[in-house]
Amino acid sequence: MGGESRFEIHQNAYMKLVLHALKHRTSAVNAVLIGRSVGGGAAVEIVESVPLFHSQIGLLPPLEIALFMIEEYYSEKGLSIVGYFHANERFDDVELATVAKNIGDHITRYFPQAALLLLDNIKLESLSKQKDRSPVMQLYRKDTSSSWKLAGSDGSSPLSLKEPTANILLLDYISSGKWKDITDFDDHLDDLSE
Repeated sequence: MGGESRFEIHQNAYMKLVLHALKHRTSAVNAVLIGRSVGGGAAVEIVESVPLFHSQIGLLPPLEIALFMIEEYYSEKGLSIVGYFHANERFDDVELATVAKNIGDHITRYFPQAALLLLDNIKLESLSKQKDRSPVMQLYRKDTSSSWKLAGSDGSSPLSLKEPTANILLLDYISSGKWKDITDFDDHLDDLSE
């Protein structure tokens, strides 16, 4: 697959993605992944995530404005958009949506190693039972034919958590209702004080 980089996601970025999806359980949600290439491109470090939308996530004008603002803000900090996160509307939908692929295609024009992360609801639901240390999301990469393919289907794990206790803290955040504190671009447009 295109540029076999490994991805490591920081706890704060990871938590925001999952909590954003939990806040809007009956809607598809999306976010961008912010980070940098490390080790000469051998790895990508995801240090932050920015929740975008929970309604009409495929509308181009708001998306373009959001991406421009995010890129402008984080480029001053030496970071860039390195990928895209998507959570499907339906719990049992495990397919990567067309809108996610299209946004991912756009991001790869500027960051060729970009990845798409898709929330794995089944893994999230069983998190408390498994005590698993891996992220509750699937990583998709562009292959040589420019199609998005599930990475790690050979048993390897190209996506890892920077902090091994992230899932323990995530369970605590879920049980304490921290997902209510997540604000995305839609929330901000609905109420400019957010």
